[in-house]
Order: sequence, then structure tokens, then C-alpha cells
Amino acid sequence: MNQATTNPVWHEYLQTAIPIAKAAGDMLAENIEGPRDIELKGAINLVTEMDTRSEEMIMEGLTKAFPDFTIVAEEGSIHEAKERLAWYIDPLDGTTNYAHRLHVWCVSFGLLDKGVPICGVVYHPMGNELFTAVRGAGAFLGDRRLQMSDTTELTNALLATGFPYDIRDSELDNLDHFARFAKTARAIRRMGAAALDLAWTAAGRFDGFWEMKLSPWDCIAGALMCMESGGMVTDWSGQPFDPLKGQAVAANPTLHPQLIEIIRQGRVPQ
Repeated sequence: MNQATTNPVWHEYLQTAIPIAKAAGDMLAENIEGPRDIELKGAINLVTEMDTRSEEMIMEGLTKAFPDFTIVAEEGSIHEAKERLAWYIDPLDGTTNYAHRLHVWCVSFGLLDKGVPICGVVYHPMGNELFTAVRGAGAFLGDRRLQMSDTTELTNALLATGFPYDIRDSELDNLDHFARFAKTARAIRRMGAAALDLAWTAAGRFDGFWEMKLSPWDCIAGALMCMESGGMVTDWSGQPFDPLKGQAVAANPTLHPQLIEIIRQGRVPQ
């Protein structure tokens, strides 16, 4: 577990945010089989009317509960405040999965204090799974404390990753790293929801995770869960995790350097 000192008020923040995340997630689950109004934010980056509906619910709930906090959501909603605390919200992580009625998606909230993750929630309604974490106080699935996988050799590791939305246009596409890991790890999964990948890594279902060009709402909550379940989370060069930098590598302290070594053999974004 992360040895950082916890603060009781962080627990209060989390407990206030949880029912807001659950309400949005349950609304999404109730409507997953309905017809979709799909728009494109890029060549392959989808947004649906349900992303927007979920974001509106969440923004209403959070701005009422935390009027002095900055709140930033993926689809563009921003509540500006002078308070140093900032919620980063993904109202529907895994939109493409959701649009195809594939049940791998979630709602994710992460709270930063001066850029440091202090609490987070990842809610996976289709699996009835609520993942939470508070800095210095552990990560949990419901009431069960999470523990990172103890796999020590990359050859035995099941990894998770994803690809950036500009994969058709940019040379920094993660494909070179995927190829190297495919030849060194046991297997790789590309689930399509980074927040859930990180939560599942914290739970020991995946042994490690790496991804580039992440948005802060993709990774703040899940990265904190990995830290609080005994893992290391850094950027691609092995430096301390910066949720605004867009890079994350997560694994237990023995496996983590092995992931970094493979990553260094390919193109590494600055």
C-alpha cells in the first residue's frame, strides 16, 4: 500500500462522489440496448448522446456537492473554481464498446490536489463492480482490499494496453511496443477502457499496464488504485506518474522495471 499520509476529508470527498458515479453508470446500463446517436470527434473517436447525458448528470451532482472545486469532464464541461482541488471526470470510458453493446466500459472520477491524485472511483455497472481508492488508505473493490499481482517475470505476465485515437496519422502509435510485448509477455489484452484496465490491474487481474496519450480522466482514479494496491505507476521513462502527461506504466515493483526496459526499446513520447 502507498505509504502517503491519508486525510479523513478525502474519504468524505469520495463518499460524496460515489453515488453520483453510480447514478450515472446505472443510467447508462439501463439504456445500453437502445438506439445510439453517434458522432465522430476524430476518425475513430466516437461520442454518443449517452456520453453527454451522463456528463450532464455528473456535472450537476458534482457542482452542487463541490461548488468550490474545479471540475473537468471529457466531453468539454468545465466548472471553473479557484480551489486547488480538481475533479477529472470520464462520464463513459469505453464509448466504442458501449456503442457496440460490448459490456466493457465504466464511469471514472479522479480528484487531484495540486496535481496529486487523492481519491478516485471507477464504476463498472455491467459487472456490478465499484472500485475506490483514497491516497494512503488503500484501494478496494466493494469492501475487499485490492492487491496488485505478485507475478515477477514478464514471460508469465498478462498485460493490458490501448492505442491512441490518432493511430492512423502518428508514428507514436504504440504498435512497436505492442509487438515487443507480444513476444515477451504471456499475453496482452486490449479492452478499450483505460480506467477499467487500471482498476483491473490494481485488482491483480492484469499483471501490468502501459499506455500513451492518455487524458487525465482516463488514468487518475485507476493509477491511484494501482499505487494503493502495492504497485508502481510511472511515466514511460520511469519517472513519477504525472496525470497530465498522458503516459502510464503500472505493475508491481519487481515487474515494473521489466516493462520499462521493453518500452525503452521503442518510440517514447516526451
